[in-house]
Order: sequence, then C-alpha cells, then structure tokens
Amino acid sequence: MSENPASKVQEKNPEKETSISEDNISNSVSAEFEENGISELKEDDIPQNIPVADDSSSRVNKSDLESAGFTIDEFASLLSKYDYNFKPGDIVNGTVFALESKGAMIDIGAKTAAFMPMQEVSINRVEGLSDVLQPSEIREFFIMTEENEDGQLSLSIRRIEYQRAWERVRQLQKEDATIYSEVFATNRGGALVRVEGLRGFIPGSHISTRKAKEELVADFLPLKFLEVDEERNRLVLSHRRALVERKMNRLEVGEVVVGAVRGIKPYGAFIDIGGVSGLLHISEISHEHIETPHSVLNVNDQMKVMIIDLDAERGRISLSTKALEPEPGDMLTDPQKVFDKAEEMAARYKQMLLEQAEEGEDPIAVMTI
Repeated sequence: MSENPASKVQEKNPEKETSISEDNISNSVSAEFEENGISELKEDDIPQNIPVADDSSSRVNKSDLESAGFTIDEFASLLSKYDYNFKPGDIVNGTVFALESKGAMIDIGAKTAAFMPMQEVSINRVEGLSDVLQPSEIREFFIMTEENEDGQLSLSIRRIEYQRAWERVRQLQKEDATIYSEVFATNRGGALVRVEGLRGFIPGSHISTRKAKEELVADFLPLKFLEVDEERNRLVLSHRRALVERKMNRLEVGEVVVGAVRGIKPYGAFIDIGGVSGLLHISEISHEHIETPHSVLNVNDQMKVMIIDLDAERGRISLSTKALEPEPGDMLTDPQKVFDKAEEMAARYKQMLLEQAEEGEDPIAVMTI
C-alpha cells in the first residue's frame, strides 16, 4: 500500500499543515471560478484568514456578547421567556389577538395560541367578549387545563376574578364593613344579591323591611356579613344586622323609644323602633308572671320600651317594659300608666345603674333582675 504524501508532511512538519490547507483552499476556489466561466482569479477574490475548527477566534466569548449590547444573564432571561412549561393554576400574561363567537384566542408565548371560552371571560354576566376584551390588549389569564391533543391550553379570566373576589370579601368581613348591594331575585328562603361578583344570600329572618319580599328586587340594601366560606361557596348576609348597627349608633342602653308591635311569638314580641326590630322577651314585659305575650300585647300596639342591651355582633336589640313599670304588674293592669311615666322611670333606672356601677356591680346583671 502506498503512503499518503500529505500524511508524511503532517508527521514530519506539523507547522506546514495550515499552509497546505490554505493552498488547497485557494486551488479549490480557483477551480470553482473556472467552472463558472471566470478565467482569471485575482488575489483579492481569495478568502483570507479562514479559521480552522480549533482556532480560538471562531469561538463566542462572554466579552463578545457584552459588546453586542447585552450580558449573559440578560440572554438567559430572554430565553426564559420562551419556557413552554405551563401548568394548570398558573397565572400568565397574554395578548388578545382574535375574538370569536365562542371565545377568544390568546397569545401567551406557548407553541400554540391558547383559547378562552366565552363563559370564562368574566365573573359577571356580559353580553359579548368585546364588553371585557379588546384586540391587542395585554392582561392576566388563568391556565385551566393541560394542553389538549392539538397542544392548546384553556384560559380563564373568571377564575382570577373569582379568587380575588373571595379575598376582597374576606377582608370586608374582617373589617366588619357595611356594604350596599342590589337584590336581583327572591325565593322562599330569602333574597339574592351579588357582592364583588359573587352570589350572596340574605335569609328571610335577616331581612328587615315593611315591604313584601317580592318587592325588594332592584332595591339596594345595606348589608353585613354573616358567613364567608369559599370552600362551601357560601356567602350569607344580613340586612337586619346592618340596620341595627346603623340604628345602634344613635341608640344607647337605658334610652326610652316609641315602637309598634310587629309580631308576637310564644317567647316574646318584636317591636319596630324606627325601622329596626327589637325583641321584648316575655320575661321583660312585666314583673308579674305572664303565660303568653298575647294576653298583654296585640299587633300594631303603640308602646314605649326601654333599651336594655345592644348586641352589634349578633344584630340584636333587647327591650323591656318591666323596667318602666311604676308598680310591679302595671303592664297587666294599667299599660297607659307605664306609657305616661316611661321617661321618669327610665331616669330612675339610669340613676340606679350609675350607683351600681360606682359600687362595682355589673350594670347588665342589674338590668336582668
């Protein structure tokens, strides 16, 4: 077998390798020019200083990237924007680029445009996508599902609004805030409202108004929170408690107010005192024993009662006529006398409370005697 002359040169004089390679390149270029009809090859036409594979000049250095206008860290950050590892539950930024009849196409930087169904556009009822979204708008989206067989993700705005609505409602409950909301429907159990886009329920026992329940639709009511439970999707509110609190700000224990009997139960009577209801318990009607409130009171009776307790937390006002009796049993024998001397008896009662407080006794305990 004959030996390769080039191999001998490489073994004996490695330094000539580059020269030989460059000559070969020149000859190759010249041949190519001749094939294309170019008879004369000028020296300037021959590529000079062509780097070989192990030439350090062919490598990209960190300084080269920095001289290009950005750093290695910035380059890595740029690449991270094209990370397609999206997971359900993630909140991502996206750009709206198409509004369709059944939903919107959103660019979130994934391999395929994501889709947001019409029902996921808002926590509130909307007529169309354009009520919420505009082409080229950039906003946050919630990833609902893994990629389908076409590599497409499903998105939602409603889920984000839902989460933030519960956060807001919990904060309002923590602040014991009074809110106003419109009744949009009623049912056998009470009334329905929306709070921060969430559906709330007002039990019938916590609606305090002279209107029929069905007539409350479209009315704005002041409300307090009774129950906020995201896990059970329960948002329960009280109209009565809101009214009581507002009324309580103008009331004080020991004050005499005029009211009307609105309802009578075996355990007592409910007295309307300027738009809110207070309870006159059977034990607070008279010093004498009473079998049933019906034997003393009638619905629509006008009477004077004294406030003996204000429970803002439970939205309750406790009332008494027993404390206003000049003589024990007057509510049974002469209720008009109780009415006429109510303020006088209340003043005496307040004085007694002050004296008891100065002596270190509990005024609330004294009231219940």
